[in-house]
Amino acid sequence: MTKNHEPQRTNPHTSTNGQADAHATGRNDPDRPAADRATTDALFARLGTTLQPDLLVQALTHRSFSHEHEGVPNYERLEFLGDAVLELVATETLYREHPDMSEGQLAKMRAAAVSEDALSQIAREKLQIGPYILLGRGEAEDGGAQKSSILCDIVESLIGATFVEHGIEEARRVVHRLVDDTLAQVATEGPALDWKTSFTIKAHEMGLGETCYRMAVGGSQTSPQFTAEAMVSGSDEVLGKGTASSKRKAQLKAAQMAWIALDERRDGHDHGDKH
Repeated sequence: MTKNHEPQRTNPHTSTNGQADAHATGRNDPDRPAADRATTDALFARLGTTLQPDLLVQALTHRSFSHEHEGVPNYERLEFLGDAVLELVATETLYREHPDMSEGQLAKMRAAAVSEDALSQIAREKLQIGPYILLGRGEAEDGGAQKSSILCDIVESLIGATFVEHGIEEARRVVHRLVDDTLAQVATEGPALDWKTSFTIKAHEMGLGETCYRMAVGGSQTSPQFTAEAMVSGSDEVLGKGTASSKRKAQLKAAQMAWIALDERRDGHDHGDKH
């Protein structure tokens, strides 16, 4: 398929004249090169299903490619459908798995699980989809295969394509395969809980002390301004700071900043361990 710098060499969906070649992805095409077949089969293995060649090509075709190749359909209609399927399956999963959570909590969790950041990470890590995307020359040169917005769209278009070919049950199975890990993760982090609880959980996970807040009050008697500094016991380090019109709101803001700081610190340690 296509990488930014070598679209002809690395793109098994693109023929020598640059047109999308649906036959290049045919699962049962005996004339298809073995390397192309293996590449597409690897994608199907990661996705957890198979798709007909024309439908797969459409699901991977960005509008910039369609603009350069008249008559080649792009993924936008499939993305529209896949977005609805994804939201349905994510919603029913959260509703079933968290019977004690409020509508507001469930909505925040769903938003986080199907966000551009979350879906683009799935595209990069689970599907490794970047090299497969069909892009116009300008978009390819601009790094389109690594843009989070496009990667997010591709995940949704593949879900939509699965629904079109196989129906809701297979689409539901693909969504669970791709998104269940993310749904489980957001259930224990900020979007699911208030930030003070999230900060406390994060600190405990990292073996730190109890969370606490250092408060200050400014402003006037009629319009006080509360400032909270989020810390952990045994340390003078301020992990997060928030200012608001009430003590609770200030602490929530500080806790959010502290949670983000600890999460980034944990990720940094994880990457360091890998090296």
